[in-house]
Amino acid sequence: MKPPHPIAALTAVALLLAFAGCDEPISQASFRSRPRVLVVVSSSDTLRLRDGKTHPTGYYLNELIVPVRKLVDQGYEVVFADPDGNPAPMDAHSASATHFGDDVAAYESYRKFHGGLKGLRNPKRLSTVIAEGLEPFVAVFFPGGHAPMEDLSQDQDVATVLRHFHQRGKPTAMICHGPIALVSTVQDPAAFLRAIESGDTEAASKHVGDWPYAGYRMSVFSTAEEKVAEAGQLGGDVRFYPDAALEAAGGNVEIAPPWTPHVVKDRELITGQNPGSDVQLADALLKELDAGKPQPK
Repeated sequence: MKPPHPIAALTAVALLLAFAGCDEPISQASFRSRPRVLVVVSSSDTLRLRDGKTHPTGYYLNELIVPVRKLVDQGYEVVFADPDGNPAPMDAHSASATHFGDDVAAYESYRKFHGGLKGLRNPKRLSTVIAEGLEPFVAVFFPGGHAPMEDLSQDQDVATVLRHFHQRGKPTAMICHGPIALVSTVQDPAAFLRAIESGDTEAASKHVGDWPYAGYRMSVFSTAEEKVAEAGQLGGDVRFYPDAALEAAGGNVEIAPPWTPHVVKDRELITGQNPGSDVQLADALLKELDAGKPQPK
């Protein structure tokens, strides 16, 4: 048998080296041919409260990791990005088996998977992802935690991402506080949120403009659920309630009883109300992605 051609041998070595630092097994890698999903997380680790105090925050573990693991298991490549390109902070309160059905073994399994996500420890800057082009991404996902209320709600790069997926009808999935990022696409999100914080919805309406999601059915962490969080882990009141903000912008907000898993789909938008909606949201996103795949002839 003839020895392998030198170039072929060198190529094989190069590929092995390239995949040595990959988050996934080499057998799952496919030379960028896998469909890609953009996961946008907050850069903020602090939530400002109404009384001027602050509370540590970040993404909620189960809200991020349950959908991400399902996506990876189904062969999707996940790319993490945030506004500042800093290591994405996690809300320490979410690091508990409580959010995994009190199943300690499941929680440990997800934590192990979470620990292997190098892209989450070193996410891309969102502006870089935009500059490189959003066309390769088949969907975008925004996990929750209170952090999106601080930056994603008024970040213009977030708005650029959302408009791209909206205009092309590509799936946009959001859970818990994640849907507040939709506010970034109003005409003047900073002025809109200032008016919402002051309780002046009439003034807020003047800053909405031609909102891409006007009339969309959607869900988000409810005021009733937020009041439980305020009295417990937050130790203070939030500056505004996400469901009220989305309603003021023109969203048709649908809320289930507190802590009930609840997912709403309207056109390309898929939203989950609370942490317990993680599995349903992931399944709804995968169903939508599967429906959009080219069918064999």
